[in-house]
Amino acid sequence: MLTGAGLSTESGIPDYRGADGTRRVTPMQYAEFTATSAARQRYWARSFIGWQRFSRATPNAGHREVADLQRAGLLDGIITQNVDGLHQAAGAHDVIELHGNLEDVVCLTCGDRTSRASLHDRMDEANPGFADRVLRAVGDGSRVSSQIRPDGDIVLDDDAVRTFHLQDCLVCGHDTLKPDVVFFGESVPKPKVERSFALVEGAASLLVLGSSLAVMSGYRFVRRAARDGIPVAIVTASPTRGDGEASVRLHGRLGETLTALREALPA
Repeated sequence: MLTGAGLSTESGIPDYRGADGTRRVTPMQYAEFTATSAARQRYWARSFIGWQRFSRATPNAGHREVADLQRAGLLDGIITQNVDGLHQAAGAHDVIELHGNLEDVVCLTCGDRTSRASLHDRMDEANPGFADRVLRAVGDGSRVSSQIRPDGDIVLDDDAVRTFHLQDCLVCGHDTLKPDVVFFGESVPKPKVERSFALVEGAASLLVLGSSLAVMSGYRFVRRAARDGIPVAIVTASPTRGDGEASVRLHGRLGETLTALREALPA
């Protein structure tokens, strides 16, 4: 199974693309993030606000049905492009997180690893009242909630960003802390790619849920399955790059579609 951001939209985490498949927002690129402290300040100021909602997201019916299908022995491993950890929260196991997990933070200078929760606490202490000021500046907070992204990022005015105090690594003192996720323009670690290919090549079929397959990190597995004659089924709300390789193509809400699938299967 391969899952994408569309599986988490029913948990309140909008995906990057609209119903027509067009990208609604452009995430920060890896080269931009690593280039300057100002870019990292902008990312962390925005992510500091977005994380407060993102971290409260809980698994939806789709995540729970996936976990149930796995427990019933109908699924092997799960490959996900998501960084929200909601598969595991729903009880799934053997999840290959292609793009990492937002709960982890790594220092690009010394390699030290820490939790996002502890970094958030440090940011909160260093920026008293920041969230309240930002939310008050946008009235009812609709701008923040409507712009949250699958990586926890949101949109903030530059004036607000400039008041945010960036935090340094506690080990080496550099301001090069980064969520341990794959940014756009960054490569997925090779071992994860190899594990994922092995999983696909050993599967009887490949089920794709909620991914537009617009980026090669996920689309390559559909291509490999099609090349090897492995049936591909895709369930999303909008067209995907892999529709031409699919044996079965369904448009629909993932929660109710997966519930109907499980109910139709023999007990």
